[in-house]
Amino acid sequence: MSTATASPPSINMPASRALESAKQTSESVLTDASSAMKSAAENPKQATANILHTPFMRAALPFINGGLAGMTATAVIQPVDMIKVRLQLAGEGVKTGPKPTPLSVFRDIAASGRVLDLYTGLSAGLLRQAVYTTARIGFFDTFMKTLSKSAESKGTTVGFKERAAAGLTAGGLAAIVGNPADLALIRMQSDGLKPPGQRANYTSVIDALTRIAKNEGVSRLWAGCYPTVVRAMALNFGQLAFFSEAKSQLKNTNLSPRSQTLAASAVAGFFASFFSLPFDFVKTRLQKQTRAPDGSLPYKGMLDCFKQVAKEEGMLRFYRGFTTYYVRIAPHAMVTLIVADYLGFITK
Repeated sequence: MSTATASPPSINMPASRALESAKQTSESVLTDASSAMKSAAENPKQATANILHTPFMRAALPFINGGLAGMTATAVIQPVDMIKVRLQLAGEGVKTGPKPTPLSVFRDIAASGRVLDLYTGLSAGLLRQAVYTTARIGFFDTFMKTLSKSAESKGTTVGFKERAAAGLTAGGLAAIVGNPADLALIRMQSDGLKPPGQRANYTSVIDALTRIAKNEGVSRLWAGCYPTVVRAMALNFGQLAFFSEAKSQLKNTNLSPRSQTLAASAVAGFFASFFSLPFDFVKTRLQKQTRAPDGSLPYKGMLDCFKQVAKEEGMLRFYRGFTTYYVRIAPHAMVTLIVADYLGFITK
């Protein structure tokens, strides 16, 4: 007698359905991606606008634009910054020491046959801007947007006090982050003042940071941090607060938007120079110093440096090179603010 054998249920049915589902999903993803790429190719401006208006990019753009603006300005101003540092370090500790001029410093560098030395430390300068200016302009823009929203909800407007507070805070926070790159820049620019046998001959900012950390300790990368923070706060108070205030005051004039930006940045450059130069001077002295064989340092800190320089070199020494500093700060401020303003406009 024949026995009918029932066929067992196929165990491959769930697997086949899963494979079919996965196939459909992958085809859908590929279709969507292809459609997005086609749309981007047909209308690149719209695709770019979509990316720029994502929440992440809206938060990141002030920082990105600030960094790009600062790096552009540094590439232009680096030779002036080199001369400014050499002026500040000339005649250290001697009240009646040499009184170099920007022209004599330039002539000395050119006479040595190394005009490219004017760009010594450019890599450190660019790194500093990538960190410091990215942070300070990004923080300031973020703070101002928050303050504007708060003022708008209360039916008021942002005043100079709020702008000043935003500038001071943004500058202080950014200076802490950017101090290592700033220290490397000063070391690289001052290296040529030493006797040939004592020079470190740094090859790049990475080389400078690595060797300073290895030979002097990682904490040394934040040498001069206190005056750097104070200087940054003073500079940002003069630059960002006065730029924002000047633009606000010029808004109702007959000047074109571009002329308003130029005028406001020129005003900002002057006040940034005036408020920050004494702290920049002390910062340069503290960051340049290295330990003597007995382990001592010429200055114990910011206040000690102020005291020694005032006593041994005179109060006016803090404003030595003001013209050069202004020529370095004002155009740098103008280029930075104009580029940042333009980038902010095109990425609205």
